[in-house]
Formats: sequence, C-alpha cells, structure tokens
Amino acid sequence: MSHQPAEPEIDQLTTEASNPRSRQIDTLSTLEIVRLINADDALIAAAVEAESDAIAAAIDVITDRLRQGGRLVYIGAGTSGRLGVLDASECPPTFSTPPEMVVGLIAGGDSALRQAIEGAEDDPQQAVTDLAAIELCDQDVLVGIATSGRTPYVIGALRHAADVGAYPIGLACNADSPMADVARLMITPIVGPELISGSTRMKAGTATKLVLNMLTTGTMVRLGKTYGNLMVDLRASNSKLLARSIRLVSQLTGLDRAQAAEALDQCSGELKTTVVAVLRDVSPDSARALLKQFGGQLRPAIASHLPRNQP
Repeated sequence: MSHQPAEPEIDQLTTEASNPRSRQIDTLSTLEIVRLINADDALIAAAVEAESDAIAAAIDVITDRLRQGGRLVYIGAGTSGRLGVLDASECPPTFSTPPEMVVGLIAGGDSALRQAIEGAEDDPQQAVTDLAAIELCDQDVLVGIATSGRTPYVIGALRHAADVGAYPIGLACNADSPMADVARLMITPIVGPELISGSTRMKAGTATKLVLNMLTTGTMVRLGKTYGNLMVDLRASNSKLLARSIRLVSQLTGLDRAQAAEALDQCSGELKTTVVAVLRDVSPDSARALLKQFGGQLRPAIASHLPRNQP
C-alpha cells in the first residue's frame, strides 16, 4: 500500500475556487461583463511583480546555460503547453536565435496545439519519452508550466530533468503545489480565482504569458541580442529584414541608407558586425572577433569609439 501523501484535491486549488465577483455574471449586460473581466485582469501584473526575484533568478540561470551551449525547453499541457510553444516559436524571428535554442513541448504533441488530447496530461512517462526524443541533457534548462502545479506530465518532466542534470524550473499559479517538490526554482504568480471557475486560460494564462515574455526577453537582452531597445542581432535574410537592418545601421553609425546597405553587404548581412566594423573602422573579421571577445554584446564592442556624452 502506498503511503505517499495525497495530492491536494483540485477543488482546493486557488485557481479552481469560486470568484465572488462573478457569481451573477450571467445576469450582467455585455458592457458590464467586459468591465468585470478588465477589472479582474488588472490584478495580474501585481501577482507577477511579486515573483520578480524568482523570475530574475530564472533569467540568470537560463542565460548562463545558453551561453554554455545549452537550451531552454518549455513543457506543459493544454493552455500552459500552448503558451510555451508560442513563446519558443517567437524567439527565432524576434531575436534571430536558432530554432533549437528555445524549444516548446506540449502533452499530446503538435496536434494538441489545436485540439485537446484526452488524458495526455496524466502520463508522466510520456514526458520522459518526449524529453528523451530531444535529448534533454545537463546543459539545458527545463521550465515546466502547469497552472495547477500538479499536472503529472509536467511533474514527470521536471523529475526527469533533475535526473539528467538539467535545471528544473516550475511555473504555477497555486502555492505549495507538488511541483515545488521537484523543481529547483519555482515561479508562482498567485492570480486568484478565475471569473469563470477553473477557466485558467484567463488570468492564469495571461500571467503565464507575462512570465514567459520576461524569461525570454530578459535572457536575450543579457545575451546581447539588443542594443538599448533595438533588435540588433539580425541577419538580413529577406527583404523586410534587409530594410530593417539598413535602417538600424544608418541609425547607429550615421551612414546614409546607401552607405549602410553597402557596409551591410560587405559584412554578409550581419547587423552587429556591420556596426562594429564601421564604428571601429575594422574589417568584418576583426569586427566578429571583437564581438566574440565581448560575448556578442554590441555596446562594449563599440564602447571605445563612443564619445563620452553618448549613452
């Protein structure tokens, strides 16, 4: 007979509780419903802010692992899994990352992105199989996403991550969840009961998206993918990116558009290389070496050129 402590019943979870503000929601006018949802959503930012220290710690871990050649892997079921896949899929076009750097997995596979796969979230062994398929290793970070904090698929994933030496991070919207027993670091924005009881695609889903935005954006900034608030880790691989790259080279170097286009062409379309080559008056290869010396960070690579009064 098993003597393991029982997991909390689902009806004991904060995210499953009845929200007193919406008990008469079906009697409200359309405008009243909109205002009620908006007022409830206004609580989300504070819940995420309360987890700032944990989110910052996670960003530092992820940045360190990615610098050493590791990956960030999101895994979840249902809404949580879809949000992880979404955030992962947006990194390559936003930050020019290779597709394998940030990976999103969802219980039930890609077909679960469009329709629910019954029972997929209840199989912890399938998570092990899915992670083995991408060869999760000790260089990687795994972020397990589960609003309830008790999804077997996600807990199985976090346990496997710990077993192989990957860094397991949990993201949940309920305190003191079973996930906390297997994650090395927990991020737990407590958003409270949903207006529609248990519909965690609402506040919990929004809080999850906000946290994931912070994790990848913060990491990419730390990795040197931006200069100020400009996306500078670009390779001009299509007409839209070429136009953006020319504009940014011109903005950052003072060259006119024609000169910027020529300099970019000489640097194989690499924006950061072009900026360093122009501002430091060096060859493309020397510019690449400078960027490598400064860990891909554009600001220190051009710092000795900048006038003292330029930020």
